[in-house]
Amino acid sequence: MANQSSSASAILCASFNQDNSYFAIGTKDGFKIFDSNTGKIGYERAIGAFSIVEMLYSSSLLAIVGAGEQPSLSPRRLCLFNTMTGTALRELNFLTSILAVRVNRKRLVVVLQDKTYIYDSNSLAILDTIDTERNTKGLCAFSPSLDGCYLALPASTTKGSVLVYNVMELQSHCEIDAHHSPLAAVVLSSNGMYIATASEQGTLIRVHLVSQATKSYSFRRGTYPSTIYSLSFGPSKELPDILIATSSSGSIHVFFLGFIINQRSKRSSSLLGSMIPNSINDAFEPGYHHVLHNATPAGVKSYAMIRSIDKVASTSISQVATSKACISAITYNGYFQEYSLSFDHLNEPSWSLEREFNLLTVALDNVNNS
Repeated sequence: MANQSSSASAILCASFNQDNSYFAIGTKDGFKIFDSNTGKIGYERAIGAFSIVEMLYSSSLLAIVGAGEQPSLSPRRLCLFNTMTGTALRELNFLTSILAVRVNRKRLVVVLQDKTYIYDSNSLAILDTIDTERNTKGLCAFSPSLDGCYLALPASTTKGSVLVYNVMELQSHCEIDAHHSPLAAVVLSSNGMYIATASEQGTLIRVHLVSQATKSYSFRRGTYPSTIYSLSFGPSKELPDILIATSSSGSIHVFFLGFIINQRSKRSSSLLGSMIPNSINDAFEPGYHHVLHNATPAGVKSYAMIRSIDKVASTSISQVATSKACISAITYNGYFQEYSLSFDHLNEPSWSLEREFNLLTVALDNVNNS
C-alpha cells in the first residue's frame, strides 16, 4: 500500500451507485464521479464543499447536499442535480441538517436527526414522515430493489434495535433487537432479503433474514472493541454469499454467508429445528471469517464494497462455493484501492492489491490505473 499521509478528512462523503458500477466522493472543493471498472473520472464539479452525493444508477441525476461552508451550499438543502446540463432540477429545504439521502427509481429518502421523509422520486410528492429516535450520525440502510424496498433506521439510542420500514408500501415491517449496545453500522442486501448490523462495541456482526426478523446469524469480528466503519453484502440476486466490514483497526473482514445460510435453512426445515430458536449469541468458527490486516490506515474512516464474485461449485460440504471476489475500498484520506480475494481448493485465502490511486489528485483525463 502506498504512503497515505494526507488528511484523514480529505473526503467528506463516499458512495457507490445501486449496481456498484460508479462511485462518487465529496470534498471541501466539490464532488467527483468515477467509473468503478476503469477508475476514470466521469464527472467533476468544483463549486464548494459537499457532504452528500448520491447517484441514481448510471443516470445523470444526482442528489447532493452542501457541507455548509458557504451560504449557497446549506446542509439543510437537498438539490437534485443533472450532470448532463450542469443545472439544478429541484430543491428541497428542511429545518435541520440533512444527514443521509437514499434514492431509487420510485422513492427518495431524506434522513434528518429525528425525522425521515419519504418522497415519490418522480413527482417529489411527500408520501410519509417517520418520527425517529435521535440519529445524530444519520445512520440508515436502503435496499433499492422495488420488490424488496426496505429502509432500516436505528430504533433506540440505548441499544442496537433496528426499525425496518417498507418504503413501497409505506408501513413499518418489523423491529429487530440486534445488539445490547447502540448501532454503529447497518446494511441491507440489494434485494432486501438480509440485514447486517454492528454495534458500537464492534465485536459481533449479526445478520437477520428480513422476512423472519428473529432469525439471526452471528460472526465474531474480534475480541477487542473496534469501530465498524462500513458493512457491505456481496452482489446476489438471491442469497448474499459474502459480507465484508471495515473497521478502525485498518482491517477488512470477510464473512461467508452462503454455505452457513443454506446449512441453517436445512436444519430449520425439520420439525425439531423449527422449534429450537437460533441463539443470537452464536459466533461461527474462524473458517468462515478471513481478515486482510493493514488494508487501510488505522483510525481513518473507510468504505468497502464487493463489486463482483466469481463462483465455482463446491466439491465438498466444507468448501465455500466462492473462488474470487473483487473488493473496492475508499479511504477518507483520499485513496481508492481494489483488492482481489481468491481461494484455493482448501479454502485458503490469497489477497492481492490490483489497483490504487489518489482520488484527490487524479485529473479528469489522466487517471493512474496502476
